[in-house]
Amino acid sequence: MRDFRVAHGATEVLLIRHGEAEPMPPTQALHPKDVDMPLSVRGREQATALASRLGRRGIGALYSSPLRRTRETAEALATATGLPIIEDPRLREVEIAGVGPVGMHDLAEIAIANGGWSHLPGTESSQAIRERMTIAIDALVAANAGARVAVFTHAGAINSYVAGLLGLKSDFFFPTGNTSISIVRAREERRLLVSLNDIAHLERSA
Repeated sequence: MRDFRVAHGATEVLLIRHGEAEPMPPTQALHPKDVDMPLSVRGREQATALASRLGRRGIGALYSSPLRRTRETAEALATATGLPIIEDPRLREVEIAGVGPVGMHDLAEIAIANGGWSHLPGTESSQAIRERMTIAIDALVAANAGARVAVFTHAGAINSYVAGLLGLKSDFFFPTGNTSISIVRAREERRLLVSLNDIAHLERSA
């Protein structure tokens, strides 16, 4: 366990889901690949609570998916720490197709029922999402030895990456909370899952 301490050169990766996003207008059909909604009022409150929790944790770098809801979540911590946000398109959400116009709740229900979306025609494959997330995380680990980094991404992407670490068949195995923190520590080629879906900052602010 000593090898996985940040003080001993390990990298601590905080995988953070974005805050709650604004819903699509009810008259508009939702095509998941085109969704780029801003945070809702509640989502901004969640981002503020997260930044308050992590602002004094010695974060060394901030990474984010390019999508608006992740960037806006990261901006609260960027303001608290003075760190720039590094965008990485590999941290984007799973590219879902083949479902027609649906709501975000419907997508979560499909994932929970089927362990992901890879059964849907035209959807990004399980192998592709796991590979790009692994490459992205490996790259930031290599660039931040002995540091704690915050990675702002999406529920499906977090699920797929962690599922790969655990050797799970399902790409979606837990309901990832908005602004939840899942921690992985890395040392060379080894990875240690420390915590999953931590939303203690939201409970304190409730």
